[in-house]
Amino acid sequence: MELLDIVDENGNPTGKTVERETAHRQGICHRTSHVWIVREKEGAWQLLLQKRSRDKDSHPGCYDISSAGHIPAGCGYLESAIRELFEELGVVAKESELQYCGTRKLCWEETFYGKPFRDNQVSNIYLLKRDMETDQFRIQESEIESVMWMDFEACVRAVREGSIPNCIVIEELEMVRAALPKGAFI
Repeated sequence: MELLDIVDENGNPTGKTVERETAHRQGICHRTSHVWIVREKEGAWQLLLQKRSRDKDSHPGCYDISSAGHIPAGCGYLESAIRELFEELGVVAKESELQYCGTRKLCWEETFYGKPFRDNQVSNIYLLKRDMETDQFRIQESEIESVMWMDFEACVRAVREGSIPNCIVIEELEMVRAALPKGAFI
């Protein structure tokens, strides 16, 4: 049983907790940390995308954020981001290496496996620079099917056009773009 803090619309814990499944069934507001891993290759930025396991409770088989996860009750955004990076990808990082890109509120509802899934979350978005090849990541197979590097601009186009199966929100990519060093996009 995974317990999450119930939070207000700004992501502040209310002092109450909820089971993850209940939060998604009822649309109760909770927190997540999102980490986008980037590297610079040949003068352009690339994003590491994970392909979600086909067994995930939402968006199975879709490309997603490099690493993301729910924040367990009593934990913080950065602590959770560091833990998820290691659990999902085998990446060891320090909190000081994560560059804060902003906070985002997201509410949506879909049906997966014949059941409604209501996501109501406040997410902190981070950027992590890592120049690693895909075979250097140790993926958590219960969560992730594979990872791939994708040119940043190609990813933005693919998300906008829906040309790859994904659950990426374009506004989050724009937050990441704003945090990247200027001059990388020609």
